[in-house]
Amino acid sequence: MRNIIFNSSTFKEGEVYVSLCPELNVSSFGDTLDEAKASLKEAVEAFVEECELMGTLEQVLEEAGFDKRLEPSEVWVPREPLLEEKMALGG
Repeated sequence: MRNIIFNSSTFKEGEVYVSLCPELNVSSFGDTLDEAKASLKEAVEAFVEECELMGTLEQVLEEAGFDKRLEPSEVWVPREPLLEEKMALGG
């Protein structure tokens, strides 16, 4: 398994919590925040394993905006936004 750092966002939808890795468009859910986060980690692991089997992992990560860092050890990191803010359309 590769060393990959990814972002996650968690939302409450009805009675469940939904966690999302936006760069990879992978999501999962759970009855609690901790369950949703753990479930997302498992889903991302499965996604990465499948990409490795298909030989497309590096291409997928690069297209999703990840950078490969080699020091002190190889790790893939998501791009960092210069600015994050909420914006609105309409009145």
